[in-house]
Amino acid sequence: MPIPTDFRQRITEYLEAVTGSPVEIISLQTMAGGASRDTWLIHMRAQGQEERLVLRRDLPTSMLDRTLDREQEFALMTAAHAAGVRVPQPRWFCSEPHILGEPFLIYGYVEGVSLGAQVVSRPELAEARRRLPEQMGEQLARIHRMDAASFDFLPGPRPGYSPAQEAVLQVRAMLIRLGVQNPTLAFGVRWVERHLPAGGEAVLLHGDFRVGNFIVSESGLNGIVDWEFSRLGDPCEELAWPCLRDWRYGNGSLRLGGIGQREPFIQAYERASGRTIDRKIVDFWEILGNLRWAVTALSQANRHLAQGETSVELASLGRRSAEMQLEMLRLIAEQGV
Repeated sequence: MPIPTDFRQRITEYLEAVTGSPVEIISLQTMAGGASRDTWLIHMRAQGQEERLVLRRDLPTSMLDRTLDREQEFALMTAAHAAGVRVPQPRWFCSEPHILGEPFLIYGYVEGVSLGAQVVSRPELAEARRRLPEQMGEQLARIHRMDAASFDFLPGPRPGYSPAQEAVLQVRAMLIRLGVQNPTLAFGVRWVERHLPAGGEAVLLHGDFRVGNFIVSESGLNGIVDWEFSRLGDPCEELAWPCLRDWRYGNGSLRLGGIGQREPFIQAYERASGRTIDRKIVDFWEILGNLRWAVTALSQANRHLAQGETSVELASLGRRSAEMQLEMLRLIAEQGV
């Protein structure tokens, strides 16, 4: 995304307008991680006090699946923060295009590490990794308890369809839009269609709940970010999603995001939510999750190949689709059906 030549000045003027006081930008730098938004760390001084903020704005292209806009994401983060979910404190939202060209939101900076490869490997985070499965279960239960009826903008299953049926329809639609002819993906779609779980309640989902979207300090989980994929869905989907192979960052033997095993996470969720979770349904969603991310990775690569957004990160996602396809086949073989 083109950066206005007076980017710093525009941010300064905006912050002065919303704070009502003179603002000095001490530093302004891009933040690594994430292919869906342009993210900046702002270190500012106002009224003699220093503060660090995070600014996120839209990119010119996005994934094919529907995502929330910045105003909707801001509203959801605000509600989650009020509900006691560990979310960075939302501060401001702006939709005026003359400020930075695209809508953006600003929230408070939270100390910690968010890059998945560092979360799973830094020696000083060893105790945090031990605590994370339980903290993740507790926080996910808080998210799923939020009143989804308060957010009429959340996408969800169409009338008459279960969350699993809706997810499979979305995968099929992505494949059609991309024009992909792939026997492994076609087999995966047929398998999940033949093994759909019955029913399934729809709750508010974070939508991308995993290592890589957590801010982790030495004490554990400090913040949950990247809410633009929030929607209504089956809670078992969100118990399976952080177990996808791509979120293990090289620690393949640790099924839960490269930091632990799945079972303690599910048990912590059960204690905090009061739900009893069928592990077989979580298994199904893990297979479907790998299938879905394999197709989404191709969609991300298409942004590089066909939509004019040159990016090594987006291109590399296309290669990683094969890894998710292999994991999907391995998990199906484990089912023996």
